[in-house]
Amino acid sequence: MKPDRFVIPTHIRQAVAAGRPVVALESTIIAHGMPYPENVRTAAAVEQIVREGSAVPATIGVVSGRVTVGLTSEEIEIFATSDSVGKAGERDLPVAVARGEHAATTAGATMAIAAAAGISVFVTGGIGGVGPTASQDFDISADLLALAHYRVITVCAGAKAFMDIAATLELLETLRVPVGTWRTDEYPLFYSLRSGHASPWVVNSAEEIAAAFQAKLDLGMDGGILIAVPVPEAEALPDKEAIAAAKAALAAIRERGITGKRVTPFLLSQIATETRGRSLAANQALIRNNAKLGAAIAVALAEHA
Repeated sequence: MKPDRFVIPTHIRQAVAAGRPVVALESTIIAHGMPYPENVRTAAAVEQIVREGSAVPATIGVVSGRVTVGLTSEEIEIFATSDSVGKAGERDLPVAVARGEHAATTAGATMAIAAAAGISVFVTGGIGGVGPTASQDFDISADLLALAHYRVITVCAGAKAFMDIAATLELLETLRVPVGTWRTDEYPLFYSLRSGHASPWVVNSAEEIAAAFQAKLDLGMDGGILIAVPVPEAEALPDKEAIAAAKAALAAIRERGITGKRVTPFLLSQIATETRGRSLAANQALIRNNAKLGAAIAVALAEHA
């Protein structure tokens, strides 16, 4: 993509040009991941956490057909409240731009835009992964291909709880994506602390992550690095409860015949219902937690350069 076609506020453009720490944030969590007004409050809190971590936040989306790296508070409000805001993965970006639409960008699309804009750190809630019925329906998130292609450090709380974690980790290995976990020897499960799968790489400092990413660049290797951060323990759901809620939500999907882009928003909403709102609180806590680490990584990366 050509960054000269993007709308980038001056302060973000100048920060990138000067090599100062910048953190990309996705907008799907605002438009399709949380109800109003929690989505606006969470977006504002995450941006503030990044600022407090001495980095510049850049929330990414498509506004009236313009790829925008750094949504304004007014644009975030629109994304949070309007039913006309679509959901754009990489394949959807040209259509959204050509039609002059509003569109929230998925994790994969945000990685692509961030990389083109010169931003090397991206914070999200959870990435997509290999779906639980992928052997029948080929449901594999484009987020995984984006991780393998774009030179961006992605900080998340693991894959969404309703994904096949074992298959997701296996595919990430096949795609040559380094996967680290933050100060835990077990890969986290989005709303809960443990997935039952061992960590490929335990990381203990932002500097270690920045050094590994810089080494990858120095070796001339494509693609990024994925860092999975456990949800704060106080807000974490018990493992069995999170898994049971995800299974119930998947059953509801099958009963109602929901497919395509409607799947993830429906599942998140259904899981919130199953857990009586505790999954929403966990989601808010984990994205704030991820933002804190993302800012620290961006700062360490700027010092490494």
